[in-house]
Amino acid sequence: MGRLVVTEFVTLDGVMEDPGGAEKSPYGGWAFQFERGEAGDRFKHEELMAADALLLGRRTYEGFAAAWPDRNDDDFGKRMNSIPKYVASRTLTEPAWANTTVLSGNLVDDATRLRDEVGEILIEGSHRLVCELHAHGLVDEYRLMVFPIIAGGGKRLFDESGTPARLRLVETRQAADTVLLRYRPA
Repeated sequence: MGRLVVTEFVTLDGVMEDPGGAEKSPYGGWAFQFERGEAGDRFKHEELMAADALLLGRRTYEGFAAAWPDRNDDDFGKRMNSIPKYVASRTLTEPAWANTTVLSGNLVDDATRLRDEVGEILIEGSHRLVCELHAHGLVDEYRLMVFPIIAGGGKRLFDESGTPARLRLVETRQAADTVLLRYRPA
């Protein structure tokens, strides 16, 4: 059996919206104001190399698909482009990014099936997707890179949908200006 792993950049107040600023959100662009250093880069590299697939919401997928296909200069870029990608969408019909499969059925059923068949699946960004998986108790691990900034608004990792969950801290490390946290359901 595999695992569904949510991996996110978040602010101290839990905002995950537009960390790189590509979406031009009023709350975006905060991630590049800080250093994550070699330890942060290594953390992101190791998690991608260990993953068997990516599961993304349509908006995150479209952002990644616009940014990554031409980045094959290093192992990370090559892996982003070669790893199997699944995108949950009822509107996307012809994905252009290599190795992409569109999931347009029942998200809970599709995610459960993928976890059982594929192995470790990383979920990046994808706010609505993460909230839905969390609400159904399907997330096996949360990996958070916490940046030392308070955004003051924007989409938060855990919205006000009212789905409580008890988590257990399994790892913490500092990576330059950021803190890396790993949690699993208690």
